[in-house]
Amino acid sequence: MAPGPAGRTPVFERRTTDGGGGGAGGGSAEKVVALTFDADMTADQGPRAASGERFDNPELVALLRRLKVPSTVFMTGRWAEEYPAQAKAIGADPLFEVANHSYSHHAFSSPCYGLPVVEKSAMTHDVERAFTAFRKAGVRNVVPYFRFPGGCYDDTALRALAPANVTAVQWDVVSGDAFATDADAVARQVLDGVRPGSLVVMHCTRSAAPATEAAVRRIVPELRERGYRFVKVSELMEDGD
Repeated sequence: MAPGPAGRTPVFERRTTDGGGGGAGGGSAEKVVALTFDADMTADQGPRAASGERFDNPELVALLRRLKVPSTVFMTGRWAEEYPAQAKAIGADPLFEVANHSYSHHAFSSPCYGLPVVEKSAMTHDVERAFTAFRKAGVRNVVPYFRFPGGCYDDTALRALAPANVTAVQWDVVSGDAFATDADAVARQVLDGVRPGSLVVMHCTRSAAPATEAAVRRIVPELRERGYRFVKVSELMEDGD
């Protein structure tokens, strides 16, 4: 996407047209939906990972492969450092694309769910550091998209990130999978919220989102039954601006 007004980082939330001028909510809108998965790990969680806490979810990734669901994974640089083999495998699979979720998973505005805050002067560096971590892990198929940790941002952050040349990607459907244990409730929330052009935020972190895999098992077949096609964010963007 082109830079926003006054050089601000552009923000994408969902496809708003069907490419032919019709509204996304209209009957002619193409039934596409993007499932996105945040691979969260904050910079200070290394000791927790060393003690056995799992911030990955290989079973979820395997399920997406079995179901052939194109997806965009928003990965923190710290996650790529902790799980380099998984990061490389995800990036090498044409089913997926890897986007930037910061290096540190610290907040770019405050308050933001109690996360530590990145200083304005360090915001671009934090994003670039994540891209560097991807390269070191051998991650391919990296796209120039960025998701703010917690989805928290303000005008200052949008201006500060302009030099990074990324598009900020938000969402219009909150899955509610973070710390959820009821997979059916997560699935219902997604299924109730999806409309043509929707972008869904989920997580691929077992410790923080243990019900996601089971929820996806229900979400994918039901949306396909409704006539939806799954796409990556890059495809959703094609006619979304």
